[in-house]
Amino acid sequence: MEKRVKTESKRRKQGLAAACAVLGGVLVLSACNDGGGKSAKADSSSSAQAAADKADKAAEKDTSDAKITIAPKNGANNVGINSDTKVTVADGKLTDVTLTSADGAKVDGKISADGLSWAPEKVLKRSATYKITATAADAKGRQAHENASFTTVSPKNSFIGNFTPEDGSTVGVGMPVSVNFDKAITNKKDVQAKITVSSSSGQEVVGHWFGAQRLDFRPEEYWKENSTVTMKMDLDGVEGSNGITGVQEKTVTFKIGRNQVSTVDANTHTMTVTQDGKVVKTIPISAGSPEHPTYNGRMVISEKYKQTRMNGATVGFTDDDGKGEYDIKDVPHAMRLSASGTFIHGNYWGAKSIFGSANTSHGCVGLADVKGAGDDGTMAAWFYNNSITGDVVVMKNSHDKTIQPDNGLNGWNMNWAQWKAGSAV
Repeated sequence: MEKRVKTESKRRKQGLAAACAVLGGVLVLSACNDGGGKSAKADSSSSAQAAADKADKAAEKDTSDAKITIAPKNGANNVGINSDTKVTVADGKLTDVTLTSADGAKVDGKISADGLSWAPEKVLKRSATYKITATAADAKGRQAHENASFTTVSPKNSFIGNFTPEDGSTVGVGMPVSVNFDKAITNKKDVQAKITVSSSSGQEVVGHWFGAQRLDFRPEEYWKENSTVTMKMDLDGVEGSNGITGVQEKTVTFKIGRNQVSTVDANTHTMTVTQDGKVVKTIPISAGSPEHPTYNGRMVISEKYKQTRMNGATVGFTDDDGKGEYDIKDVPHAMRLSASGTFIHGNYWGAKSIFGSANTSHGCVGLADVKGAGDDGTMAAWFYNNSITGDVVVMKNSHDKTIQPDNGLNGWNMNWAQWKAGSAV
């Protein structure tokens, strides 16, 4: 039994050895066969690549010479909304450019007369994504194409300046250029340097900062009558504070009218109106009472209302119940002199005898008028009809302090040295 087992084991080992030898031969043979297949495939692949390269070179040889450049670059963020977007071409001319917003709305633009550039015709929206597709052709008529998308700066990361006066308006000689920014400005020098104000009269114009969000411009003396003032804002891309950039490019032009300055005397209860240095009217008035005197100083008419509501509660004049000491819903011929509520306006509720003889108001300057502002023969109507925003009203001999320069458009209450000291450039 034991001997038989050993014999069978020996035979098995010999058989396995032979099988391994055969399998070894097969494996060697198979390895040679696989090597031959890879070589064939490589030759085929190499041939295909050579053909593809040849085709690519042929296509490249016939491609357009026109080279389109789109600004901003594809994928750009925080892009300015004014002049940052532009398409240009070299060695060719633009044939079509399309700018669309995310909702598919097309933005009007124009290819230049020479065909070398394109730009949108209006300001883009903030926080908006746009796509540009551009096509150009070279001298042989071969076309080139380019595409890009970008996102404009968000309100969170940008600032704007709201300004007065309006473009194309005619204003009085006291009207400053006043810019109110919607965010605090820390880089005042950089921002002010990009806002220029000039006058056809040649007067020197200087800016003055009131805090971090307001910048006013004025000359040393009132603007010259009948002159033209131009403000240019070039704030697109200017950093106002860390991470906050400007988005405005704007030119504003306005006219200065005749020189009208009206002087109110609280002692004599009269207002003397001069135009171009000549007295044209003397009007009896009623200024602020001894308890509520009118501010002294030079004030500029900033708004005009044929009729308006005046509620004492809005300016701190309240009764014990918290309601306004007065609430007149139809004050006629009202013109604002301060941000804190000083007006020169018509008064139909007071006795006619107070005008020219007594000061009875809560700080305003009152002129005789009628309810409804319908009588052009009243003193209040005359003054309203002959005044424009920017006209100066000078208050003197009141028992109150001089109005603060930033309370309304009243920077004229600073001398020239003080004014220039507030400039950042």
